Amino acid sequence: MTTDTSTTSERNLRILLANERKDDLRALGDILDGLGHDVTPFAVSVAEAAELIAREDPDLAFVVLDGDDEHGLALISETVEFASGPVLVSVRQAESPRTIARAADMGIAGYVDSWAPEDVQGAIDVAVRRHREEQRLHQKVAQLESALDRRALIERAKGILMERHGRDERGAFELLREHARSTNQTVLGVAQAVLDGHALLPRG
Repeated sequence: MTTDTSTTSERNLRILLANERKDDLRALGDILDGLGHDVTPFAVSVAEAAELIAREDPDLAFVVLDGDDEHGLALISETVEFASGPVLVSVRQAESPRTIARAADMGIAGYVDSWAPEDVQGAIDVAVRRHREEQRLHQKVAQLESALDRRALIERAKGILMERHGRDERGAFELLREHARSTNQTVLGVAQAVLDGHALLPRG
């Protein structure tokens, strides 16, 4: 049974293609164009890949492996390092498992060994959605780390106030909150000021 995925497939992506054989790039570019994507100028050399990524900022990159393992792997390494989006490898000819493993270690998002439009689009959909999910997770981790840092800062400030003013934990927090309200600051800002020795500390 065939399912219509037109409403869920990723379309209109800006895609970079990299390989030393322009014929392969044109062939894959035609497929991607037919799928509704925007193909950037081709990257043939490693230097061109870095330059084009900086200039075009593609949503996704394809590196075509065609038998020249070292050149292909160098392109993959450069593309993964500089691209902000996922990097897929297209295997045009049979590649050794070792080469694919090395590519995986470099951080590719996946590979596709068929240039049938539905297979290419399927690989793109998976790579882009995984990339977005990773970004969401990184953002959540960053938010949690930030929240923990804020909490630690406030706890340290409370500890200073408890020692200097003889307050309990709740009383120390009330000092922070009252000072924040009266000076139109955040509790976090006041806590940082306490740590810097500029607020709520006994004079002289």
